[in-house]
Amino acid sequence: MSNAFALAIGVGTKNANGDWLEVFYSKPLLNPTAELIEAAKAALGYEGGNEALEADGGELNAFADAIEATDAQQAAIARACTDSDKPVVVTVLATDEQSVTTPEVYLKLHLLSHRLVKPHGLNLAGMFGLLPNVAWTNKGAVDLSELAAAQLEARLSGELLSVNSVDKFPRMTDYVVPAGVRIADTSRVRLGAYIGEGTTIMHEGFVNFNAGTEGVSMVEGRISAGVVVGNGSDLGGGCSTMGTLSGGGNIIISVGENCLIGANAGIGIPLGDRCTVEAGLYITAGTKIQVLDDAKNLVETVKGRDLAGKSDLLFRRDSISGAVQCVTNKSAIELNEELHAHN
Repeated sequence: MSNAFALAIGVGTKNANGDWLEVFYSKPLLNPTAELIEAAKAALGYEGGNEALEADGGELNAFADAIEATDAQQAAIARACTDSDKPVVVTVLATDEQSVTTPEVYLKLHLLSHRLVKPHGLNLAGMFGLLPNVAWTNKGAVDLSELAAAQLEARLSGELLSVNSVDKFPRMTDYVVPAGVRIADTSRVRLGAYIGEGTTIMHEGFVNFNAGTEGVSMVEGRISAGVVVGNGSDLGGGCSTMGTLSGGGNIIISVGENCLIGANAGIGIPLGDRCTVEAGLYITAGTKIQVLDDAKNLVETVKGRDLAGKSDLLFRRDSISGAVQCVTNKSAIELNEELHAHN
C-alpha cells in the first residue's frame, strides 16, 4: 500500500454537454492514508495516478463501508452524497503534477483556501485552460451558453436568477470560510486565496488565488496573484502589490512581517520585515531610490531591485524635489555595505 498527495469527495456542476463547471469539496485531505487509497481502488475503481472518479450511490456506500473504521468523517461525507442530484466525484492526486481535469484544479484551490498548503506550494501550471468561464449566480454555476435559458426559466417560475459575477474563479466563501477571519465584501476574495487566522479584509481589500496572508493583517488594498503578506503587516486603502501575472518578471513579490504599505501606495519588489512605504508611493524594480544616512545625507542612488527583501526600510518621496528616498533604522552606510557585499 502507498500514500497519495491529496484526496477529496466533491459535489459539482456540469453543463448540458457533461463538462465540469465547478466542484465543492467540504473536507479535502492532504496526504491521505494508505487505507483510503486502497478503499478507493476496491470500491471506486481507482487505478493509480491522478484521477477524478465519478461515483454513484452504490459505489459511495461501498467506499464509506471500507473507510468507516479508519476515517469516520470521510465516510459520513460519502454517505451524505449517495442521494445527490448533482454529480459526485472522488478526486485522488497521487502526486502534485500538472492538472488535467477541472476537478483536480478545484481540489488544489481548496487545499490553498483550507490552509492545507501555502501559496507557491502547489503546481498550478495549465490551470486556466481547465477553468471554464462561468456565470456565478444565486442558484450556483451556470454555463454561459445556457444562461439565457436559465434566466427565462427562473422568470417563468416567478424567480430572479441573479448573476453575481462572470469569471473563471468563484468567491472563496461559497466554498471555504477559514476560521478566525473577517471579510467585509466576500466577492473580493477568490477561491484559492490563503487567508491567515486573524486577518481582516475590508470592503476595498482584494485577495487573488495562490496569494494571501500568513497571520494577523489588515487588508484594505490589493493582494495580487502569488503575493504573500507576513504576519502583522497592514495594507492601506487602495494600495497595490504587483503580482506574478502583472509584469513583475521573475521576481516573486512578498511582504515581510510587521510592514505597512500606505494608502494608494504600491510595490513591485519584495519587502523584508518592518518596512514602510509612504502613502501614494509606488516602488518598482527600476525605481531610482536615494539611500540616505542617519543625518539624511545622500549615500548612494540605487534601483528598487537592489533593496528587494531588505528589512527595516522606510520608502518616501521628498515633497520638494520629488526624489524617491530610502531611510533605514540602521545606518545607511551599513546598508550600502550589505548591498555591495556580494558584488
